Amino acid sequence: MEFSSKLLERAVNEMSQLPGIGKRTALRLVLHMLKQPKEQITMLAEALQSMRNDIKFCKSCNNISDEELCEICSNPNRDESVVCVVEDIRDVMAIENTSSFKGLYHVLGGKISPMDGIGPHDLNIQSLVKKVEEGKIKELIFALSSTMEGDTTNFYIYKQIQEYNIYTSTIARGISVGDELEYADEITLGRSIVNRVPFESSLKS
Repeated sequence: MEFSSKLLERAVNEMSQLPGIGKRTALRLVLHMLKQPKEQITMLAEALQSMRNDIKFCKSCNNISDEELCEICSNPNRDESVVCVVEDIRDVMAIENTSSFKGLYHVLGGKISPMDGIGPHDLNIQSLVKKVEEGKIKELIFALSSTMEGDTTNFYIYKQIQEYNIYTSTIARGISVGDELEYADEITLGRSIVNRVPFESSLKS
């Protein structure tokens, strides 16, 4: 792709680093920005810079937050005895959109994947085990994607907390095997949370 401007080329190259954005799409977006008022682009740049510099991760659940404790964890109306284990922040957003879950979350920050060099110690697993050890959690819901990596991560955590008196469940298989949680429609995902089943049952299937 030939560029008549080095500045344009640099902008396109940087934009194309975003997931799902190829060079042609990046060029279209950059050319669109060129047509916008300078003030609008400045606001966009400032918003991105502020997000990157100032955003925090909740000290309790690892969800993104503007404060040290996210709005979900600081909400007194949430049931802190029920914790839903998810892969990343997008899954929290997907489940919250269903309005079917009133407990708290624990964001792992990924899932165990030896092929990608991601092991248990690369995830927020120990902090979850510590929560279980403290005895405040009565139920742990495994809500990871129904993939081999997701199932491996679920089983690893299950083995870590097996000695504690805690009920473990997993979302119902309304979510097809191999599906990523964030792409499930809200009705299906909501029903999967409500109709969750004992985790031990999923080991036998």
